[in-house]
Amino acid sequence: MCSLRIVVDRHDDWRPYYPTDDLIDADGYLSRTEADHQHQVINLCSDLDYLGTGYYVSLLAQARGDRVLPSVDTLNTLRRKSTTDMQLEGLASILEELSRNPEAQQLPDTLGLKVMFGECAESLLARLARRLFERLPCPLLDVRLVRKSNTWRLSRIKPLRLKDLQGVEQDQFARALNRHSRKIWRTPRARRRYRFDLAMLVNPEERLPPCNKGALKAFIRAGRRQGIDVSLITHRDAGRLAEFDGLFIRETTSLDHHTWRLARRAEHEDLVVIDAPQDILRCTNKVYLHELLRARGIPAPNGQLLKKASATRLLAQTERLDYPLVLKIPDGAFSRGIVKVTSPAQLVEEATRLFASSDLLLLQEWLPTEFDWRIGVLDGKPLFASRYFMARGHWQIYDHSSARVKSGGFTTHPVEDVPRAVIHTALKATRLIGQGLYGVDLKQSGKRVVVIEVNDNPNIDAGIEDAVLGNQLYDRVMQVFLTRMEARRHHLAHSLPGRQTSAG
Repeated sequence: MCSLRIVVDRHDDWRPYYPTDDLIDADGYLSRTEADHQHQVINLCSDLDYLGTGYYVSLLAQARGDRVLPSVDTLNTLRRKSTTDMQLEGLASILEELSRNPEAQQLPDTLGLKVMFGECAESLLARLARRLFERLPCPLLDVRLVRKSNTWRLSRIKPLRLKDLQGVEQDQFARALNRHSRKIWRTPRARRRYRFDLAMLVNPEERLPPCNKGALKAFIRAGRRQGIDVSLITHRDAGRLAEFDGLFIRETTSLDHHTWRLARRAEHEDLVVIDAPQDILRCTNKVYLHELLRARGIPAPNGQLLKKASATRLLAQTERLDYPLVLKIPDGAFSRGIVKVTSPAQLVEEATRLFASSDLLLLQEWLPTEFDWRIGVLDGKPLFASRYFMARGHWQIYDHSSARVKSGGFTTHPVEDVPRAVIHTALKATRLIGQGLYGVDLKQSGKRVVVIEVNDNPNIDAGIEDAVLGNQLYDRVMQVFLTRMEARRHHLAHSLPGRQTSAG
């Protein structure tokens, strides 16, 4: 568990707030020489400009292996409007919603907004404040919005100085800091016994989450058995990532999605991350996987890519194929965006519909089987082996044809009882992806074994995937995190200035 350091220019800057032993002035922090353990640093210095005192606080914090907010990368981004605008790409939809909101008509055309750990006083702008903090994790931000022709835009964003807060703003800051740090300067004794902190990203509103509640609780217990405090977070807690040593994503992943952005940010903060952003990139797009498996000689269903630009010639190109076939969008999950086509005419009809969401589609042979193998692979080794059966009266595991999603049954088996060809093929496929946690879906027909897809975020549900290993499954996952976080801490400790032992 990292202890907290709140860095201010001078101790007097903290006079409006409750005293805390974790307060340190900039000179004291910059002069600090001990490197026995890490700190969580909240840098509230006024001069955050390049080579200013506050800039050096963040710079030396990162050099010492402390986790600091704001990071040097964030400060460098805030220095120029061009880099700030680049970091804030994708917020246009929030500003458009604000422009359409009748309540926003009462706001002045030029609006100043003080964002404190992702919070603000104006309820209409709460979502915008949270997203700004997610993209630019800085404790205090001074934001200016302007409205022209009934369209809002961000005209300025820069760090806000602690000493510029007055009256009710100081109360708002104290509450925001309190919520952000979970009263970290009054850390409960129970939390101090853990060596590492792991954030587990979940989405409580997800219909088909990759972990049920029983599995989430089992992961938390497994982490604590190994000295890891596991905390459930959502995407709204993105600004807290620097508090943790690792990120475990247990929400369905996708590109152009907050799961990928959080994985990328966590990796940038040098956290241990499962799923790593490159895993999400390689696994969530079926077109990428199709080409990767084909190029590396991994057995997969025969298939071809269909291009939207060639849609007018699609009937002529596909009328001589053997039907039925399976048509897929690149980024479908849980059997969504996958249709079986039984004729050239149906193929053209379904492709036309699916081309609305993707310029490329994947057309593959249909391989009917009673079940699919799902081989869980962790750190290059098999973790679990399950068979997922097709939904009753349907050709897929998940049946989305009605309002209530139906799925088939399952069986889970000891890895040593699974056909060797299935395990061997699964491991070959994951070596192309990385050393994370994967679920490889395979079909077996006689002696033929083919990879259907590799999932970067496989389901681990209590009572299903853990049916053979029980708590050992969760312990193995946490053991990988523990090993990697220990290696990370060792690397950071031996990278600190002044720790070199070679002769100069």
